[in-house]
Amino acid sequence: MALLGEAGVFVAPFCSDPMTVLVLGDQLNATVGPVAGRPDDRVLLIESTSLARKLPYHPHKLTLVFSAMRHFRDQLRESGRVVEYRQVEQFADGIKAHFQAHPGDELVVMEPPSDRAGERLRELADRYDGQLAIVENELFLCSPGQFDDWAGDESSYRHEDFYRFMRHETGYLMDGSEPIGGEYNYDEENRQTPPDGYEPPEPPEFEPDETTRDVQSWVAETFDGSYDEPPYGGAWADPGPFRWPVTRQQALSVLESFVTERLEQFGPYQDALVANEWALHHSLLSPAINLGLLHPRTAIERVIEATHERDVPLNSVEGFVRQVLGWREFMRHVYRREMPEIAEANQLEQTESLPPLFWTGETDMACLGDVIDGVRTRGYSHHIERLMVLSNFATLLGVKPQALNRWFHAAYVDAYHWVTTPNVVGMGTFGTGVLSTKPYVSSANYVDKMGDYCSDCPYYKTKTTGEGACPFNALYWDFLDRNAEHLADNHRMGLVYNHLSNKDDSEREAIQDRAETLRERAQRLEL
Repeated sequence: MALLGEAGVFVAPFCSDPMTVLVLGDQLNATVGPVAGRPDDRVLLIESTSLARKLPYHPHKLTLVFSAMRHFRDQLRESGRVVEYRQVEQFADGIKAHFQAHPGDELVVMEPPSDRAGERLRELADRYDGQLAIVENELFLCSPGQFDDWAGDESSYRHEDFYRFMRHETGYLMDGSEPIGGEYNYDEENRQTPPDGYEPPEPPEFEPDETTRDVQSWVAETFDGSYDEPPYGGAWADPGPFRWPVTRQQALSVLESFVTERLEQFGPYQDALVANEWALHHSLLSPAINLGLLHPRTAIERVIEATHERDVPLNSVEGFVRQVLGWREFMRHVYRREMPEIAEANQLEQTESLPPLFWTGETDMACLGDVIDGVRTRGYSHHIERLMVLSNFATLLGVKPQALNRWFHAAYVDAYHWVTTPNVVGMGTFGTGVLSTKPYVSSANYVDKMGDYCSDCPYYKTKTTGEGACPFNALYWDFLDRNAEHLADNHRMGLVYNHLSNKDDSEREAIQDRAETLRERAQRLEL
């Protein structure tokens, strides 16, 4: 007999022989996979301190993961499940302890999305004379087989083609074989900025319960100052109130808040950069989805359902569907197919270290300072801030992609290696061309067009060189000059290289001098 999973999806039954279901910290969902398919079997969760010390993670990220794991444990127990929750230093210690307590047991786990994680789990099971079955990860909407059939032998990928493929595969926003509204993509309508004085809805927040407060205290005691070199633990951050959902019920509440209060204007303002408005109309669902608390199917179908309840702009609905059905799934599979090479890719041969201001927020640049302060406070910023402020600045500066990727992985509550690596190395820094045909870089023009930072910034958006000139400008032209050998023949960049060629030698020399000064000042926290 099949089991009904989340959003009406049927889950194939598992064999009846007793097993233990291993649930990883980003698979916290009881409605799909072996947790749902083996309702009578024991569940194992392992809380590893050493994994939390791999990077200087934001305290909110650690609080989110460990609190969500403990809440998931408690909710399974309340439903009658037998749950073993092992708190250990090394993850391997938890596997060892389990097989010592249950000799010859077989674990079953959904395939982890991070590279070689499944292989490492198999090695641990073999080491401690246990067995391990890895099954498909049902927390995604596109299986490896589906993607591989679509991609074939290609080693470069177009997101738009994949997104259209997934629209047809799922039927989302489709009328037979045609997209609802006649278009697959309404991105051109989603580049507006709010008017002056605009006040978006308040983002949802949750008062931490006893479990979360205990985790917060434990994280503060355990992971502050525990690293051998700067930054030490989470001491670089400046955490505000913890606000993220740690249970499925809370995640559903965030989804409902998005659908009822912010969905209408999500599309038009999704690319906007507004000072002191970190949430705007964004869904804020990525932390819950990436933990498994909320299935992406549930989020997509609830957003589409809203169109049957009231008049919701199609560009807002399509924009959300594209992010979740298209981009998130695309990132997972590009990572899967291109690892380990994508993690070390650096086709522009960038060599600069990450400036300390990414950890401290100490800069007079209004846009950069506000976004970094938001990350230090919440462990979050929206996608355009990540791409066109943080990644743009680091790329123009010449920062090595791996250094920026490490920061993103540590700093963001929704970050995991499988999602930051293709986003940061592939798209944000153009470290590889497997998913982007050109670098996403710009001068101050883009920031000014999409936001309100420039009016209150001590740097002048219209100046390229000289004291007080916006750093984005000189760094932009210097980046193009430095990388002309790689980029000048790119047909998508012909216009900007024509502009560069129109600058005389003295202008270009002044730009190079200014850019070098900016790189030095960034490292000295004098920018």
